[in-house]
Amino acid sequence: MRLWNNIEFTNPEFLWLLLVIPFMVLWYVIVRTRNTAALTLSNTKAFGKPSTLAKLKPLLNVLRLLAVSSMIVALARPRITSVSTKVNTNKGIDIVMAIDVSASMLARDLKPNRLEALKAVATEFVNQRPSDRIGIVVYAGESFTQTPITSDKRIVRNTIREIQWGQLEGGTAIGMGLGSAVNRLKDSKAKSKVIILLTDGVNNAGFVDPKTATELAKELGIKTYTIGIGTQGTAPSPVARDGNGKLVFQNVKVEIDEELLQFIADETEGKYFRATDNKKLRAIYSEINKLEKTEIEEFKYYNYDEKYRSLVILAALILMLEMTLRFTLFRSFI
Repeated sequence: MRLWNNIEFTNPEFLWLLLVIPFMVLWYVIVRTRNTAALTLSNTKAFGKPSTLAKLKPLLNVLRLLAVSSMIVALARPRITSVSTKVNTNKGIDIVMAIDVSASMLARDLKPNRLEALKAVATEFVNQRPSDRIGIVVYAGESFTQTPITSDKRIVRNTIREIQWGQLEGGTAIGMGLGSAVNRLKDSKAKSKVIILLTDGVNNAGFVDPKTATELAKELGIKTYTIGIGTQGTAPSPVARDGNGKLVFQNVKVEIDEELLQFIADETEGKYFRATDNKKLRAIYSEINKLEKTEIEEFKYYNYDEKYRSLVILAALILMLEMTLRFTLFRSFI
């Protein structure tokens, strides 16, 4: 039985004995009434006022009640419990996010554009994976490891925030993006290895065949979740720059090689998603977060500080005080 947050009773059934206390109080009242002699007088001035000690005689019974109460609570064995917790990550996951940074990622079918929408959702995803190691690979016409796999989430968040379009050669090299992510994970000792590959186009650059990279991921047991980002139909996308160097946007047909992305996911036992708006993109990362759960083992250590000894000592001291007073100061009133 737990009384407060950290106090409990090992044998709470003894607390029922506290119901005896009211009956003891009643008994003392009845006995006191019977033992008090009654004498009717016309005037009591000659007897003077009752002494202070006589008035304090009921204190003896109060002390005895306190002693009995302390003994009963001691029988229930109160103790203070403190809990310390140790958490072990039993099944860590290493994750690499392969992010397309080609010019089409500036399309405005997601708000404010595909790349910025992705960066916001990816940051949320990282915050929800405190026990995992995460790396970042960016790719366009070529691929580049932006951050190796690390458990330092601050570095990963900063990397995502600093991702910009124009860092790499133009094009969409899905095979190279996937290959770089596989290369980051091939020496990982984690029990579970995952790639989240996102693109908004078709493979049109690079020297690595996406299917070859897929086979390598499959052999290494790396699960790959693929995400095609972009609305159905057309989207305002950058097509050129004006005289001031500012990007010019026109509605361009959205072309995503869903067949390839589905193949990659199926071969590696992952899953393919299509993100057509901000809400859907956030839901996709939320689902991946639920699918890839890190197994955490929590050990709790309980420390008990027994308090019944103090109550027994207190009861004994009260009884000694009560007996001392009874046979000294109150002896003439007993």
